[in-house]
Amino acid sequence: MVLFMPNPTANLPSRVPIDPTKRATTRVTCAQHTAPILRTEIEALGHTVQDEHATGIDLGATLPEAMALALRLRTATHVMWQLARFRCPSPKALYKEIASIAWEEIIPSDGYLTIRAAADTPTIDNQMYPALVTKDAICDRMVKKTGRRPDAGPDRSGVCLNLYWKDDRAQVFLNLNGSSLSNRGYRRIPHHAPMRETLAAAVLLGAGYDGTTPLVNPMCGSGTLAIEGALIAAGRAPGLLRSDYAILKTALPVREMWDAARAEAKGKPRAEVPLIVASDRDPVAVDAARKNAQVAGVDHLISFEVCDFIDTELPDDPGHIVLNPEYGERMGDMEELADTYADIGDFFKQHAAGWTGHVFTGSPELAKKIGLRADRRQPFFNGSIECRLLSYEIYAGTRTGVEEPD
Repeated sequence: MVLFMPNPTANLPSRVPIDPTKRATTRVTCAQHTAPILRTEIEALGHTVQDEHATGIDLGATLPEAMALALRLRTATHVMWQLARFRCPSPKALYKEIASIAWEEIIPSDGYLTIRAAADTPTIDNQMYPALVTKDAICDRMVKKTGRRPDAGPDRSGVCLNLYWKDDRAQVFLNLNGSSLSNRGYRRIPHHAPMRETLAAAVLLGAGYDGTTPLVNPMCGSGTLAIEGALIAAGRAPGLLRSDYAILKTALPVREMWDAARAEAKGKPRAEVPLIVASDRDPVAVDAARKNAQVAGVDHLISFEVCDFIDTELPDDPGHIVLNPEYGERMGDMEELADTYADIGDFFKQHAAGWTGHVFTGSPELAKKIGLRADRRQPFFNGSIECRLLSYEIYAGTRTGVEEPD
């Protein structure tokens, strides 16, 4: 790594001012294994995908179109709009190119700045260094142009930028949401080990749930799966539930565009929503789920029950049953969980003919105890734990067999 001393008093040429109506590369990130689901979402909104990678999608979009994606997408983690791309053979070149961007049009001089950098280049061996060079270039320009420099730090409370530097090419993006889009804002009472909202949405969409058939969520915990299901069924954009978007902290004149994107995202809600049932044997969990659903504005769409999962009452019309049981993260409970998984298989066979059952688990060994052969196995990550969504088409006198681990 070659260190250098930038000259903040040097002439700083400006690139073309930011044009929100210009179509630019928009990077939408997601959790591992969910990119195909995210791609389907993006294409359903009328966009053409340019590239799909392990943790995201690239497409072309104007800034208002990128705003709409941040509001509408259910499985996305971040939506980022490209400000610049350039050849970058060295830290010196990085400083020069970053300093040429008209940051005084983007960042309030009294604002707060967060920079996340990812570098894969032989030029450096310290992953923190590109973010430091970027921050120095931005702040030096801000001092030169406005006489002040923004504060900078790790929390995403202000303007958020993402730098990607690979080999001798770099891109800098404006992060529209800042904090993860999984933070919908409705989960005020998380209860035990809650599933992230974006993961819950991905599980439901991966299961084939589109809101046109009943949804039953035994073992509902704090209600995330049921609430995300209600948002899908009602056709409500999940991003409408929060207001702390980083794009609104910029100096760009985006308020009118943002208000228009929000108004369009509200759309026309579906007149009828098939029944959604959330049950748990723990009354504290059901109370938490109900309160979270109230915050999300969908409690009227969900029937809450306090009961063991095997006693959950199924609607007359078949649909999807989605369970997220524990899978042995704590020592000493594997024997009890094995019985639970066996009971899930019995519940499917004895009570759910005509339904599609889904079990989200991180334990192939416990999955065997269900006693049914899965029709589909989809990989996901729940945090650092690799999991599977096992799907079963349940017939009267259903096919039986032993679940095989991947």
